[in-house]
Amino acid sequence: MRPQTLRSLQAPLRQLTLAKPAGPARHYSIFTRKTPGPASSKTLRAAPTLPFLGALFGSSSSSKDTTENMSYPDNRSDEQWRTVLNPEQFRILREKGTEPAGTGEYDKHYPSKGVYNCAGCDAPLYTADHKFKSGCGWPAYFDSIPGAVKRHVDNTFGMKRTEIVCNNCGGHLGHVFEGEGFPTPTDERHCVNSISLRFSEDADPKVKSKA
Repeated sequence: MRPQTLRSLQAPLRQLTLAKPAGPARHYSIFTRKTPGPASSKTLRAAPTLPFLGALFGSSSSSKDTTENMSYPDNRSDEQWRTVLNPEQFRILREKGTEPAGTGEYDKHYPSKGVYNCAGCDAPLYTADHKFKSGCGWPAYFDSIPGAVKRHVDNTFGMKRTEIVCNNCGGHLGHVFEGEGFPTPTDERHCVNSISLRFSEDADPKVKSKA
């Protein structure tokens, strides 16, 4: 082979060996399943937050709307309630809040007699005999004084929850749960906020509300 012909073949080989790849360098993400192509790589997006998790521990808006649309014997306005309730009582009784578990005054309160009245309107709700130890962190009662507590069923988020309110003023008490296996006559647990209650050792459960 002639020297001139050999040089003509070697020149293209040197170009292939020394030439740099055209275009910008590619960086491969460990978060992609496939090798990203030009202008087609996708970044991993953060998972959306789940705001309904917090709602599971309190009353839903639908339950609140249902209660507000009900008519009760004591139908004071929010402005009137603010004059007789402190901010925390208003938050729970009128805005359906929840006190932290294990912090309530009546969580571990087990008197031999007496009545738990509504902290808002003073209507009698539960007797000392209704209370039992559940270990849930809130006062628990297996039943209420007949006609004293009203229930509102809420099926939000695909789960059944039953809110309980004072049947005299509509004040939020908590929730009632059924079939948990407690050795009580009803197998129910009225899980009530202490702030929603006011205990009276000498009260007669037959006495009507003073409101």
